[in-house]
Amino acid sequence: MFTDKFAKAELAHTPTPLEHLKNLSKKLNGPKLWIKRDDCTGLAMGGNKARQLEYYLGHAIQQGADTILTTGAVQSNHVRMTIAAARKLNLDVEVLLEQRVSGRKVQYYQSGNPFLMQLMGAKIHHHPEGEDEEGADTVLFSIAQRLRAEGKKPYVIPLSENYLPYGSLGYVDCAVELLQQCKKQSFKADAVILATGSAATHAGLLTGFRAMGYDTPVLGFCVRRDKNAQAQRVLKKSLQVADMIGFSGLIDPSDVWVDDNMLYPGYGQLNPPLIEAIDLLAQCEGILLDPTYTGKAMAGMLDLIERKHFSRGQNIIFLHTGGAPALFGYPEILDEQT
Repeated sequence: MFTDKFAKAELAHTPTPLEHLKNLSKKLNGPKLWIKRDDCTGLAMGGNKARQLEYYLGHAIQQGADTILTTGAVQSNHVRMTIAAARKLNLDVEVLLEQRVSGRKVQYYQSGNPFLMQLMGAKIHHHPEGEDEEGADTVLFSIAQRLRAEGKKPYVIPLSENYLPYGSLGYVDCAVELLQQCKKQSFKADAVILATGSAATHAGLLTGFRAMGYDTPVLGFCVRRDKNAQAQRVLKKSLQVADMIGFSGLIDPSDVWVDDNMLYPGYGQLNPPLIEAIDLLAQCEGILLDPTYTGKAMAGMLDLIERKHFSRGQNIIFLHTGGAPALFGYPEILDEQT
C-alpha cells in the first residue's frame, strides 16, 4: 500500500494477534483493554524490530550488501534481532554494544539478549559510551570503511536520527494491519499505547494512522529521554516518514503525545511502578513484559487508567513490542516480589 515502492525482506510473522485482555480489563474495571502482540513476530524470540528490519534488510540487499552493522545497548532487542535477521538471510553481521546502563548485576551482561547474540555467532564490538548516538554511528561507519577495504560490502543500520528511518515503514504497515483487525472485531481504537525510544515504531504507527485518515491518539511513554526531547524526535521522524510515503507535512506537533513519568531513574533502570506492571501482566494474563520498554509503557497505561484518563468502555490498545529476553538480566525483579 503506502510502502510498496520500498524494498522489503520477508522476516516477520504477520499479522500478529490482537487480543482482548479480559482478566486485566475486569480487574481494573475501566476501559476495555487490548494487546497487539508484536512480541510474536519471530526472529529469535520476536519483537517490534522484525517489522523494522524488513525494510532495513530489504534496502541492504537491494544495495548488494553482504555484511550488516548496527549498534545498541548491552541488552538490545534490536541488536539481537538484527543478528537473527542477518543469519536468516545468510549475511555476515557485526554489532557494537554500548555501555548505557551502569551498576547492573552480572546477569545483565551475560544473560538474555547478550547470551542470544553470542549463540548466533555475531562479531561483537564494545563502545564505552552510552549516551552518544552519533559517536556510536561514527564507530559503525569506521568499521564499515575497514570492511570495504577488505573487499566486503557493509550496510550500516544507524542509531541516531540523522538518517532516513526505513524501519518506521514497518509500523506504517502495522497501522494498516491494526485498523483492519479492529474493523474485523467491530470496534474503534480510542488510543494506542507504546514505549517510545528510538521513535521508529512511534513515528511509523502515528504516520500510518494519519495516512489512513484516522485521528487515533498514539500515546508514547518515554524510556530513554525526557518528554521534550522525545517529542521533538517523534515529530522529526514522523515528518520524515510522511515524506517517504508521499504525505508531506501530514503530521502536526499536536499529533505527538509523550509522557516521561515512568522514565526514572533512567534507561534500563527499575522503578516500583514498572515492577508492579510486569508482575501484574505476568500473573493476570501470562504475558511477559520487559524492564526497559514494555514494562514502563504498561506502568504508564496503568497510571492513566488510575487517573481516569480514559472513559469506561473505551477501547485501548497496548502495543507489545517484545523484549522478554531482557528479563533474565534483571533477577532482582523476583527479589522485589518478596
